[in-house]
Amino acid sequence: MTIYNLGSINADNVYRVSHQPAGGETLAAQSLTRGLGGKGANMSVAAARAAARVVHIGAVGSDGRWASERLLEYGVDTRHIAVSDLPTGHANICVDPQGENTIVLLSGANGGITRELIGAALSNAGPGDIFVTQNETSGQKEAVDLAARLGLRVIYAAAPFDADAVRAVMDKVDMLVLNAVEAAQLSQETGSEPGDLPCSDVVVTMGGDGCVWHSKGQAPQSFPAIPVKPVDTTGAGDTFTGYLIAGLDRGMPVAQAIGLATKAGALMVTREGTADVIPDLKEIEDFTFR
Repeated sequence: MTIYNLGSINADNVYRVSHQPAGGETLAAQSLTRGLGGKGANMSVAAARAAARVVHIGAVGSDGRWASERLLEYGVDTRHIAVSDLPTGHANICVDPQGENTIVLLSGANGGITRELIGAALSNAGPGDIFVTQNETSGQKEAVDLAARLGLRVIYAAAPFDADAVRAVMDKVDMLVLNAVEAAQLSQETGSEPGDLPCSDVVVTMGGDGCVWHSKGQAPQSFPAIPVKPVDTTGAGDTFTGYLIAGLDRGMPVAQAIGLATKAGALMVTREGTADVIPDLKEIEDFTFR
């Protein structure tokens, strides 16, 4: 089947730093690399590298045509990526020696996605297909409503966290994916624990502590992380989500898809970069996890 991803496309500026800067601190970076990123683009690349058919719905500025071309090179259908009058979104990312990161985003063209673009992209979608979105673009609610009416399985990666955005779509979401910090924020805002939310499945990722899957009518199920030495955690969560969705698209049970996604996320943190270094399925199968 097909995964339709309404997602951000960014130019990532990655700065290697000795430590994360404090408020008011000026810090010299040790190096700078630039590449393709954005939560949406990362998930599309991950799902495509996991052997899924992926249609990306998004926008870049005239300065970002290279990003669309690179997504196409990585196996993503780019026919529904518009060229906007706004600049291409970008992210400034600081990565410390422990692989932890802080990120500052400019939305740019990601905030100019229209209903017409979303409608055209989903015009051929239907039951059996998957729709996924995040919080880095415009149009999530309209797209989720349309995808649900068309019978798609709706998966929502609620990052960057926005309580109002979550509330606006929660009743249409089949699976919610969020990290532990976002889960705590959501519980505080709604007064509900992950297992009590209206969606049937909630996956809470916890970095080096693995993840927990909450499913209606079942006890929460924990999945341990695979121990590796992290180099850069940027994009690891997106890689996990992209592989999780691709596994579900291939008909895997949720637990099996999470297992595949856990391996992908573990391998990803051993690499520097974002979308350009997301591992493919063969690399994951060949990698020896110790």
